[in-house]
Amino acid sequence: MKKRRVVIGVIGTVLDKRGKRANRWVKWRPTVGLCQQPDLPVDRLELLYQPKDRGMTEQLREDIQKVSPQTEVRTHTVAIDDPWDFEEVYAAFLDFASHYPFDTENEEYLVHITTGTHVAQICWFLLTEARYLPASLLQTGPLKNREDDNRAAGTYSIIDLDLSRYATLTSRFQREQQQSVSFLKNGIETRNVTFNRMIDQIERVALRSDAPILLTGPTGAGKSFLAKRIYQLRQSRHLVAGKLVAVNCATLRGDNAMSTLFGHVKGAFTGALQPRTGLLREADGGVLFLDEIAELGLDEQAMLLKAIEEKTFYPFGSDKEVHSDFQLIAGTHRDLQVWVAEGRFREDLYSRINMWTFTLPGLAERREDIAPNVEYELQRFAANRQMQVRFDKEAREHYLGFARSPQAAWRGNFRELGSSVARMATLAEQGRITLDLVEEEIQRLKQHWQPSSQISLPAINEEIDLFEQSQLETVIRVCRQCHSLSEAGRMLFAVSRQKKSNPNDADRLRKYLARFGLSWESVREV
Repeated sequence: MKKRRVVIGVIGTVLDKRGKRANRWVKWRPTVGLCQQPDLPVDRLELLYQPKDRGMTEQLREDIQKVSPQTEVRTHTVAIDDPWDFEEVYAAFLDFASHYPFDTENEEYLVHITTGTHVAQICWFLLTEARYLPASLLQTGPLKNREDDNRAAGTYSIIDLDLSRYATLTSRFQREQQQSVSFLKNGIETRNVTFNRMIDQIERVALRSDAPILLTGPTGAGKSFLAKRIYQLRQSRHLVAGKLVAVNCATLRGDNAMSTLFGHVKGAFTGALQPRTGLLREADGGVLFLDEIAELGLDEQAMLLKAIEEKTFYPFGSDKEVHSDFQLIAGTHRDLQVWVAEGRFREDLYSRINMWTFTLPGLAERREDIAPNVEYELQRFAANRQMQVRFDKEAREHYLGFARSPQAAWRGNFRELGSSVARMATLAEQGRITLDLVEEEIQRLKQHWQPSSQISLPAINEEIDLFEQSQLETVIRVCRQCHSLSEAGRMLFAVSRQKKSNPNDADRLRKYLARFGLSWESVREV
């Protein structure tokens, strides 16, 4: 069954009115012309008009009946005092759309955007794009050839906002999206499937939402770098006008924490000789990046929650509220769920910043990305030092072989990899990193990762073989170096976890410790 075609539009008080009674049939009038298209029959026309234009509306109805008798014309009065007031026009059109009985199973809808003010045209577009109107856009225009017998009808084109129907536009959109994703990765051709999928999601969130973003993951995984790129991406699309303000919360203590974040008035505390604005106010209109947010005290957390939700807060020592509208990006290497359970982090603040949470994997979990990151670090060294450095072929293969092996702990993650490459590049003679330099760096890394020979084992229920004792010592040493059960599990099972579709490192580690009557809490006690 063919659907009925319904067109929705407004009276054009200039173009629809043009021509006197004697010559109006040779003039192009958009509303009449759209009903004169032989290959676009209109079953029903929903025509919006203001009360003062009632006479012209009735004249249009009569003329449409003459050129298209099958078209039913329904008229609707809308009260718009100022047709150039965006809020007023949008509200009137939205009210019409909200109450209109759309029947998409039996009818197809077109919104005529040629008539009305530019404000009206924009409002029709926004309502259609947001699907308040389940329609395509209809644009009409006069014929260029003035001698054409059908010049009064003009021409028309239908614009479907579903970009999937436009191959060229879709292709360009995908290219733009890939450029945004590449920008977030700083152009590094990463190969880790999980990481790439996460960056795809971050790109969409960064461009579509101004809600808080929480970046978790081990130290050195790139949280600060990614926060900066998110800000730059949003800035490039004119989504933020202010600046990026970043602070490491681990450096804030006591009165200094309150003052740094929220500002203070003169005399608020001993030494407060001058008032201070505070970072939250400096971030107004921009992005505030709070790295290591878990290190904030509970009082600062409470004030931060109010600032996020209400956009207002009290500077330290002041009884007058100030305003700041910023987007928050927070970073932490802590397991915030554990910290909430332990009372170290406010549950209400965690709920507020947990809408978009992305966990950045450490380098040990992305060994397939080591090679492109080594090349990136070499390029960065060359840009900073104005000196090109390259690996000898054998040296590069040897270094990558070690870097991707289970021997490489990479506890400092990408920051540590960058330092390793910079050391070799600095020591390179004539811009060549040789096999000897690589071997020297490998020994340096091994020495750095060499565990202490002395480690106190917690009491266990039974005697164990020397082999098991050595293995257990390694497990406990890693547990004491990590901040969470999950982080320790990822490090201990870095290789075998790659073979599992749904690795649960924390559960594997918990079961291993339980074999000896141990728990995560007991091995953490020194």
